Amino acid sequence: MFIGKYYNSIDAKNRMIVPQKHRNELGAGCIITRGFDKCLYIYKVEDWEKQAEKFDQLPEADPKVRDFIESFFGNAQDCEFDSQGRIIIPNHLKEFAEIKKELVTLGARKRIDVYAKEVFEKPKDKQRVEGAMSFDALIEYNL
Repeated sequence: MFIGKYYNSIDAKNRMIVPQKHRNELGAGCIITRGFDKCLYIYKVEDWEKQAEKFDQLPEADPKVRDFIESFFGNAQDCEFDSQGRIIIPNHLKEFAEIKKELVTLGARKRIDVYAKEVFEKPKDKQRVEGAMSFDALIEYNL
């Protein structure tokens, strides 16, 4: 289980150090994608696969479901750790989360949430993302 709050940063090559405690839990690699808010989610590969199985239950005839799946899975990236415990945050995810330099990394039970420090410090209602990452379809289908 991922818990705790850490302050870290991203370097000029878009690499972030994943806290050692979280690396131990993640294993050899992980999946990074867009979060529901203006943040990034990092999953263990096994937990990502379990999440995907839940989403397989959603009716693809629903355009909200299709939009969600395209955004959530289409923006996902496999990550491997380098020798210093860093992963690369792809440019499209860095831009989405408005990451410039400073990060806040939060344990969120089955995943890790990564925020730009400036975004994290805003009130929660200012962090919310409208559009494709809305999880209305998940609520509607009790997932």
